[in-house]
Amino acid sequence: MAIASRPDEIVIIRLYDAPVKAVWDAWTDPEQTAQWWGPRGFTITTHAKDLRPGGHWTYTMHGPDGTDWPNKTLYHEVVELQRLVYDHGSDGTSPPLFRVTVTFSETNGRTRMEMTMRCPSPEAAEATRGIIKHHSGNSTWDRLAEYLEEESGKDVFVINRSFDADIRTVFEMWVDLNHFAQWMGPAGSAMRVLAGGVNEGGSLHYEMTNAEGMVMYGQVHYQTIRPPHLLTYVQNFSDRDGRLVKPPFAPSWPDAILTTVTFAEEGPGCTRVTVRWEVHGAATDTERATFHDAKAGMTGGWTGSFDKLEAELARRASA
Repeated sequence: MAIASRPDEIVIIRLYDAPVKAVWDAWTDPEQTAQWWGPRGFTITTHAKDLRPGGHWTYTMHGPDGTDWPNKTLYHEVVELQRLVYDHGSDGTSPPLFRVTVTFSETNGRTRMEMTMRCPSPEAAEATRGIIKHHSGNSTWDRLAEYLEEESGKDVFVINRSFDADIRTVFEMWVDLNHFAQWMGPAGSAMRVLAGGVNEGGSLHYEMTNAEGMVMYGQVHYQTIRPPHLLTYVQNFSDRDGRLVKPPFAPSWPDAILTTVTFAEEGPGCTRVTVRWEVHGAATDTERATFHDAKAGMTGGWTGSFDKLEAELARRASA
């Protein structure tokens, strides 16, 4: 989901831990763009890129199912380090799907990216939202965050989602266990809290049953709780008695993952949640490789959780 300032627009806002020059280069250098452009599982081949007003970027997007998607972008404005305006969604013969305006601004070494996609009509905007959701299109901007971190020597997983609820309500869904257990976990899974609570320095022990009926256990060790903007915790898999174990689906999974969750207001009654995962503590090269290679699965798991959270927020709003 993304916020909208008018019914024919889709607005996406991201804050990256990188200077604006690094973000701009990642957008405009074809070799860098190839490392992150497109939803997870997609790759691109650039055929030509003429970054100037009136210039074109011609490329082919390759889907994970082998489908090729020709694209021809027409640039209208190029203001270095500040602004891009272009038409997106043409294959060279068809008209573009929408006009994109992207702005970049830096504060204290971090870059705010704000993207507005203006569609021909509100109906076209709604159809575009459906396409983006179906193809996990917003994971493109998560991949950009990961790429920028990798350039600084870190390997992280990032996923964002915007919810139609105020920031304090969304934060409460993470720290109130009665709500947390209702939505945490992939689609079809069910969570049950066995012991513990949500407090700094405290721990939580839980049971998770997946859609196939497999039962797993885990622990959450809370580090930072700063309502309503920040939550950090270390999580690990365990057995029924709380002893550290490897998960059955990945025998080489790292022992511990540091989770950082940030909450930001995107507008009246709209909150963006950013989840950041990274390996915590000592880990072997094999364990780090397992983490890196599992990012598509992480996206699927968190997407299922976020869908459940969205439904829970809607149920709460209508109650």
